[in-house]
Amino acid sequence: MRDSGIPGIVYFFAGVVFFAAVMAALFISEKTRQDDTAQEEVQVPATLPPSQQEAGAEAPVTIPSREDLRAMGLGPLPPIGMPADNPQSEAKAELGKLLFFDNRMSGDGLVSCATCHAPGLGWGDGNALSLGYPGTMHWRNSQTIINSAYYTQLFWAGESKSLEVQAKSAMTGNLAGNLDPAMAEERLRQIPGYVQIFKEVFGTDAPGFGDALRAIASFEATIISSNVPFDRYMDGDDAALSEEAVQGLGLFTGKAGCIECHSGPLLSDQGFHNTGVPPQPEFESNPLRQISLRYQHRARGVPESVYREADRDLGLYYTTKLDSDKGKFRTPSLREVGQTGPYMHNGVFKTLAEVVEFYDRGGGDDPSKDALLRPLGLTQQEIGNLVEFLRALTGDQIIIEAPTLPEYEVLP
Repeated sequence: MRDSGIPGIVYFFAGVVFFAAVMAALFISEKTRQDDTAQEEVQVPATLPPSQQEAGAEAPVTIPSREDLRAMGLGPLPPIGMPADNPQSEAKAELGKLLFFDNRMSGDGLVSCATCHAPGLGWGDGNALSLGYPGTMHWRNSQTIINSAYYTQLFWAGESKSLEVQAKSAMTGNLAGNLDPAMAEERLRQIPGYVQIFKEVFGTDAPGFGDALRAIASFEATIISSNVPFDRYMDGDDAALSEEAVQGLGLFTGKAGCIECHSGPLLSDQGFHNTGVPPQPEFESNPLRQISLRYQHRARGVPESVYREADRDLGLYYTTKLDSDKGKFRTPSLREVGQTGPYMHNGVFKTLAEVVEFYDRGGGDDPSKDALLRPLGLTQQEIGNLVEFLRALTGDQIIIEAPTLPEYEVLP
């Protein structure tokens, strides 16, 4: 019995092993087929068609050639053209530098042009709103004077048409220099060093206020961008711009549409636009700022109804009194923008990223906003690239030390 049972057991276990092997083979075959199918299902094209792209995904950016950029009007700044009645000379610019840094060219003798246009602060004052004359606080951001000789309209709302007129407005304005021209001349005539220099430069026996303005304008015309990465790029230096900045250049001239207003070598169309910049909160919290704002409304002759609603700078409206010009300001140059913040006429944005994000949203909520503004749909990477390009519009710092000024003397 025992001997007859052994072969049966062997056959039984052999059958089990054979069956298990067959099932394992079938399982492995099916698993391989499923894996292959799964791999086929997850494969997608390298670039999805537009209808399938994830919302907010970056589209390829077209980088204009240098020839295309020049055709758009972009490139290095041309030589300065001074007015016929104020030809440039080195001696005149040197006199202008003295006057620019001289506190005696203000009403109380405590502030100079350099107080609000400091070389170490991008030739502005680094504040959202300018400091203003002692005892007051200004109502606008202090613009840089770098490249100001290229503007045909000075100040944020284009109130002055030349550097000479701008200098007069700033030096005599109640909220800026508060200087009486007759007092300026008397002070200059009491300084023998100035009397001598004015005679050498202008051929006059006594300093005149008009000549002082011409000298300051000549000095300001020497404050020009230099060693700007974008200019070097336009001159053929491919390494002048990072890859991010090159992508930003493509956005600037393409998807973001910045070039529609920031055009030409100055990167400004010098036109007037309402972008819906939000109000400056200081006008609601600082009595001196509010006084200055309301004073501007009164001094510029706005209607009573407009004066009583004063809560923001009205820009070009002060000059034209046209409702359609409320909130319009001259397009600022983007050159040197990396060292001239805070930004906008009221300094409401601290960083370039904030500015780009503002325009990405389509500007502000003003119902009279320029029709050019629209939401841009930029990705965070594109915003970063655009900021990198804007920084590439900034050259070397222009640092000038305050000169030694001639002294008063008692005259016989």
